Amino acid sequence: MIKEKSCGAVVYKKENGQIYILIEKMKKGHYSIPKGHVENNETEIETATREIKEETNLEVEIDTNFKEVVSYSPYEGCIKDVVFFVAEAKTFDLINQEVEVSNLLWLKPVEAIEILTFGSDKEVVKKALKYLGDGINE
Repeated sequence: MIKEKSCGAVVYKKENGQIYILIEKMKKGHYSIPKGHVENNETEIETATREIKEETNLEVEIDTNFKEVVSYSPYEGCIKDVVFFVAEAKTFDLINQEVEVSNLLWLKPVEAIEILTFGSDKEVVKKALKYLGDGINE
C-alpha cells in the first residue's frame, strides 16, 4: 500500500470584524483550500507554509492548535492523509501559481463552504470556523 501525505491550511483574514476564507479555483476545475505534498524531510508546518506561499504568494501564521486530518484513496492501492491547520494571512498580495491555480478568492464563510467542491474540504472549513469562533451564520 502506497502512503501519501499533504499538508495545508484554512487561510483566513479579518476585515472590519468580518472573516474571509481563501478559496482556490484549481486548473482542473474544482474549488479547494491550499495544500500540497510533503517534500523531503519537511515538517507538516513547513509543508503547509511552503504550499500556501507557492500557490497564493501569501505569508501566513500557522495555528497548530487546530489540526484536522482527512484520509482518502486518490487511486487504487494508495492511502493519502491531508493534514490541515488554520492560518492567518499576514500579507495580502495574492498571486496564483499558474501551473495549478486559475483563481484565488476571499469569500465570506457561507460562500466559501458553498463553493468548495469536496465534502471533506467543506467539513474542514466548518470545523476551522468553529475553532476560530466564527460560525457559518454570517
